[in-house]
Amino acid sequence: MKQEKISSLQLFYIIIGFELGTTMLFGYGAGAKQDAWLVMVIGMLSGLILMGVFTQLSAYYPGDTIVSMIPKIIGKYLSYPLIMVYIFYFIYAASRGSRDLGELITTTMLVDTPTVIVIGSFMVLMIYCLRGGIETFGRMGEIIFPIYMMSLIVVWILLFSIESFNLKNLTPVLGNGVKPILKEVYPGGVNFPFGETFIIMMFFPFLNNKRNIRKVGMFIILVGGVLLTINSIIVLSVLGPQIYGRDFFPLLTATRMVSIADFLERFDVLIILMMVSGVFFKVGSWIFGASIAIYQLFKLNHSKSVLLALGFIITPLSLLIATDFVEHLKIGLGYNYFLYFLVPLQIIVPIMLLFIAFIRKKFNHKNSSV
Repeated sequence: MKQEKISSLQLFYIIIGFELGTTMLFGYGAGAKQDAWLVMVIGMLSGLILMGVFTQLSAYYPGDTIVSMIPKIIGKYLSYPLIMVYIFYFIYAASRGSRDLGELITTTMLVDTPTVIVIGSFMVLMIYCLRGGIETFGRMGEIIFPIYMMSLIVVWILLFSIESFNLKNLTPVLGNGVKPILKEVYPGGVNFPFGETFIIMMFFPFLNNKRNIRKVGMFIILVGGVLLTINSIIVLSVLGPQIYGRDFFPLLTATRMVSIADFLERFDVLIILMMVSGVFFKVGSWIFGASIAIYQLFKLNHSKSVLLALGFIITPLSLLIATDFVEHLKIGLGYNYFLYFLVPLQIIVPIMLLFIAFIRKKFNHKNSSV
């Protein structure tokens, strides 16, 4: 497979879009009530530590993805089951993102359209883009991310015009103490969305200037964390902590309250546009990661046929993972899913790999200096 390259800016667009993705729409940190924005801040700080782990691993093995570096760290035979788990994780995460899109579209716009049609149509476009290679994906990021940001800024400006907008909804700060905040951050907030940026390790080998790895990674966490914090503050100020915690899509609900001179309404189309853009980055990154992982594990000649197979797997899987949207959210935002699945794969394993890689590098350095 031809080794394609993307620029630091293209990687930034892809992963920042991935990080924001669907997170903007959900009631992130709702359990902390009016302090949900603090959950975002602490999650961002924790995310910076995790990104330090990811970038250091990539610095030790600059030409490798997480999949190709694992055998070099823990050995060939121990690495196979772990890599297979990661491949399943990427596919499952792509299925969850596709289901998010399908449920939102069929709930808000195409009410009588079967969810499978929405997800299937999106998957065709997604696979078509990815078959063009990572350079095509990077160029799409340059086009789509500015549209995403313009839509978000317009929505924020509109929310300021709502009469119910009141910053007092954020008080009292720490009114329930620190415990509810920490309970939301660990393990949930640190894993979603900041821990998910683990996927960036599948992109680092394709970066045209690998000296920028750490800068790009840290900047993604900082910018994403700030944008998510601002979004939480604005939506909380409009809805209040009670509605923010109960609603599936609080940003969509808040936007539907916008009415300019009782004439300009229904700005929720901007949220739909953001959702489609966000899922493009989210699902696209997971599918790309899965295809590269399969390509490297089984030493295939090319990954385009893998992409087609993944499209046929992800579409039905997205419908089978839950019977309805409530169950889908219950699983995806559940404590057990974070604790027993995401924490090991996104936090524990990378830290252990870094520790082992550090020992190996230090030991090899001592041997070479003798």
